[in-house]
Amino acid sequence: MIHKPASVNPGRVQDAFDAVFLRIARTREAAVPRLMLREIGMVTSVGAGIAKVSGLPGTGLEEVLRFSGGSYGIAFNIEEDEIGVILLDDYSHLHAGDEVERRGHVMDVPVSDGLVGRVISPLGRPLDDQAPAISSRRMPIERAAPSIMDRAPVTVPLQTGIKVIDALIPVGRGQRELILGDRQTGKTAIALDTILNQKNANVLCIYCAIGQHASGVAKVVATLRENDALRYTIVVVTEGNDPPGMIYIAPYAATSIGEYFMEQGRDVLIVYDDLAHHARAYRELSLLMRRPPGREAYPGDIFYIHSRLLERATHLRPELGGGSLTALPIVETEAEDIAAYIPTNLISITDGQIYLSPTLFELGVLPAVDVGKSVSRVGGKAQHAIYRAVTGDLKLDYAQFGELEAFARFGARVDEHTRGVIEHGRRIRACLQQPESAPVSVPEQIILLLALATKLFDEVPLDRMREADQAVRDVIANIPPELLARMETAEPLGDEERQVLMSHARKALSELDLKQRPKERG
Repeated sequence: MIHKPASVNPGRVQDAFDAVFLRIARTREAAVPRLMLREIGMVTSVGAGIAKVSGLPGTGLEEVLRFSGGSYGIAFNIEEDEIGVILLDDYSHLHAGDEVERRGHVMDVPVSDGLVGRVISPLGRPLDDQAPAISSRRMPIERAAPSIMDRAPVTVPLQTGIKVIDALIPVGRGQRELILGDRQTGKTAIALDTILNQKNANVLCIYCAIGQHASGVAKVVATLRENDALRYTIVVVTEGNDPPGMIYIAPYAATSIGEYFMEQGRDVLIVYDDLAHHARAYRELSLLMRRPPGREAYPGDIFYIHSRLLERATHLRPELGGGSLTALPIVETEAEDIAAYIPTNLISITDGQIYLSPTLFELGVLPAVDVGKSVSRVGGKAQHAIYRAVTGDLKLDYAQFGELEAFARFGARVDEHTRGVIEHGRRIRACLQQPESAPVSVPEQIILLLALATKLFDEVPLDRMREADQAVRDVIANIPPELLARMETAEPLGDEERQVLMSHARKALSELDLKQRPKERG
């Protein structure tokens, strides 16, 4: 059987076509053409990490420029005939004559809670083989520091978990504490231990690697991951083979990320490792741009680039959320010269410094903190009252010990009192030592410092100090929970509470066989 096709009404088809054409005509009439104004210039020359551009007369300072191929740069020098641009990406494909266009905004970085636990570049690109973090907001990397009226006093301590620092060179939340020392003296280890100690302190951490070796960065990330610290840490990475422009913007981008969380009322710790590499990258860019050199070939504004960075670390007033940004900049010295150009600049900008001595490092005194050359100009006011009570004389005793020990090395006879000061100082030095990646809690530190202040360790042989230290720390498990909670607060301890702690410490030491062990004959 053959089916005939259904008949089609020609009138309905025509009506449908008319309706479609009418809709198209109305859409075309409603459309308003927009003219897009674009400024496109031309690359005149390409150098090592920089480029010269012409044909963009409206470009502003630090404006982002986009080159053909998708690479970016920042307007660094604005001159009458051309613009000096610092390049942020691989520039091997750029040549004279390539097009470059303005983006109409300054350099910014994506910010969001999704960055926590990630390893990123200063441009926000992922470096951990994961998808880019989703962010709906971008913040400029260069921002004005909070005004004086927006700042609050530094009153809350930032516990590093390192006994010698928390006791003698305390750091407060919102402070800027410089870590300096020669190469391979443990500067990064102190910063990492501080990050590890923030596991239960509700402090977000940012580690900014500035021009570091890839192997060193990989070791830091592995340490954070092994200790479950990456879940509250953001790692911003630039390596030594990155363009100098990328190294230059790294600390500013990391600080903007930290400010995003600070403005939400959170406490943030940021580590710059290290600013000596940052200064060298800026010097390289300035010399390539033909800027006039000054002392040690650094440009005249080398002090300003670090001061405007570190001034952004602060503690905000409660009306603004009460957040804080604590900065731990690191700088490497050469031949123990802390009076060099960049170190002295940073010492004058920051609120104190922690100096690591290569002499102590070689003697095995770790961490190799030189208490005599280290200082905290703020942390004492942020330190808990119990710390101030037990460490008031500790630093003085330690300083006297250093002078007397140097004097006794010459073979001079010393009286009984002087010998006691030296022996007590040796116990202080032994008790303040601790291995890497082993932060000490606040209650453990307090009971150790109380034992030092009451000279309980003075009868302990030096070769048994580590064992005695651990025995005293272990008694924390027997302390009543109410007393442990009191030790975590800023309130001072009463005499009865101190007696409870000292009785436990004495009992722990009495249970050890603390007689001098005879040396084994070879």
